[in-house]
Amino acid sequence: MRYILAILVLLMFSPINSFAADATRPVLRWHGQSFFDLTTTKGTRIVFDPHAIDIYGRQSVPADLVLISHFHNDHTQVGVLSNPGKFKLLEGLKRAGNKVEWNLLDEKFRDVRVRTVGVYHDNAQGLEKGKNAVFIVEADGLRFVHLGDLGHLLTKEQAKEIGPVDVLMIPVGGVYTINGTDAKEVIAEIKPKKYILPMHYGTKVFDDVLPPDEFLEDQKKESVKRKDSNQLEIDPDFKPAEPEIVLLDWKQP
Repeated sequence: MRYILAILVLLMFSPINSFAADATRPVLRWHGQSFFDLTTTKGTRIVFDPHAIDIYGRQSVPADLVLISHFHNDHTQVGVLSNPGKFKLLEGLKRAGNKVEWNLLDEKFRDVRVRTVGVYHDNAQGLEKGKNAVFIVEADGLRFVHLGDLGHLLTKEQAKEIGPVDVLMIPVGGVYTINGTDAKEVIAEIKPKKYILPMHYGTKVFDDVLPPDEFLEDQKKESVKRKDSNQLEIDPDFKPAEPEIVLLDWKQP
């Protein structure tokens, strides 16, 4: 009997149980480039654009749902996920013979709704780098938007299709996507309410794209937060006068 009681006490105070008890807010984690995972309060794990860039190390990330914005190989590496074959894959593009077209989605998965909006990877109507998809994920009463490798400013129609945004994941590193200056204009177009998470930019260990300096230039200091972990808890009651810009560390805590 004493043995059983001891086991019950250990379970009550174990890390697994405490995590479950504290899962009252959705959590976003960044793994470098455009690779994020979002965990909803019901435990659904959504992965965006997984990469296998060696310099960032291999991440141990499980997924229930994987979202791929386009077919470039630093956005499609589902092999790095820790539960192969046990997730649903949604791709924002589809192959039609020799062509690649947008795969316009509007689907429910568990406690999540997923939509896509078709955009381009460049500012030449896709003639240089092809098409790209914006993912809009509705979960826990919030709207999370991942812009993939957006390569241009949005039209009024595209911004309207995306709709209201609470949390925005936006590329800022230029070279292959919009740069920091263009990113500011995109933000002005879609007006995210709570958080802005820059992505696809150069870091101390990865310099294929530019650092976020251009994007951060002229931003209000009080609006920019740098975190020493790769994780952000999303507070649904957070209502800032202006959205908070959060630079996550790509390293896991």
